[in-house]
Amino acid sequence: MTDQPTYTGPDRVFSGIQPTGNLHLGNYLGALKKFTDLQEAGWDGLYCVVDLHAITMPQDPALLADQTRQIAAAMMACGLDPDTSVIFAQSSVQAHTELAWIFNCVARMGWLEKMTQFKDKGGDNSERVSVGLFDYPVLQAADILAYKATHVPVGEDQKQHLELSRNIAARFNQQFDAPGFFPEPEPLIKGPGARIMSLKDGTKKMSKSDPAENSRINLIDDADTIARKIKKAKTDTLGDMPVTMEDMAARPEVENLVGIYAALSSQTSAQVLNQYGGKGFGTFKPALADLAVAHLSPITEQMRHLLDDPAEIDLALRKGAEKADAIASPIMAEVRRTVGFWQV
Repeated sequence: MTDQPTYTGPDRVFSGIQPTGNLHLGNYLGALKKFTDLQEAGWDGLYCVVDLHAITMPQDPALLADQTRQIAAAMMACGLDPDTSVIFAQSSVQAHTELAWIFNCVARMGWLEKMTQFKDKGGDNSERVSVGLFDYPVLQAADILAYKATHVPVGEDQKQHLELSRNIAARFNQQFDAPGFFPEPEPLIKGPGARIMSLKDGTKKMSKSDPAENSRINLIDDADTIARKIKKAKTDTLGDMPVTMEDMAARPEVENLVGIYAALSSQTSAQVLNQYGGKGFGTFKPALADLAVAHLSPITEQMRHLLDDPAEIDLALRKGAEKADAIASPIMAEVRRTVGFWQV
């Protein structure tokens, strides 16, 4: 398939966040901050609350809409402008589900059976989980390609799913003799804060689902809570801060805290060690707490302000859905023609 013409349309970014649990520092540094950086750099971007993905696991229907608003509020509080970027709920644009079915008939079972996240989530119960949990990487491909997005800001744990999207795009183009119709989206992983780890275990990613509340800093945490969680963050028994990057390599909890400081201060980890290497944690942790509070407090304040006025969030989501649909509708019309569906 390398001899096929490549996609020549406009560069476009797509990404989504599930409306489950409270967003935390890892979501901010690994996703939301990157979204706003891409917006400021002039990228054409669509940022979606992926409520269809959320229901692959049981959700309380009475809470799901409010959780969707909370994610949208966080996006806006972190700097995404609904007039510049497209912010919307996945379920409000039908192209996602329609294209997912078409891609189900393009993708191969063997591709999905290799998905490690399904194995992790399904575990020994894999035969009893929903078909949606098995199939959601195909929906992810539809999310991206319904807009012919060319780039996706992803973490390392999502690279496998993005590769599936690339395979589906290439196979569709080949199967329907439509060279270059869909782009093969590229990952955007570079930059600080791409992977923030638990404050209690430096070998595990910071997670919304971790039962230990002190394992993460939530975006809705107040200043005192942030400072307390950083003060209690696990380090190790090796004494003071490492002096060199080599010294830090075998100290995952310390490396995580240094990485957080680096991401919040727009520095490299080496620059942070130049400032704090050899000093005690009694010096470094309060400095990190002050930095985190200064950086996150305005976001928390704006997020709470938006959640106090859900009508403003709903208006942004409605306008975003209209803009998203305006992009996806002509693409889907061409998909239907390409596949051979009868159309009025």
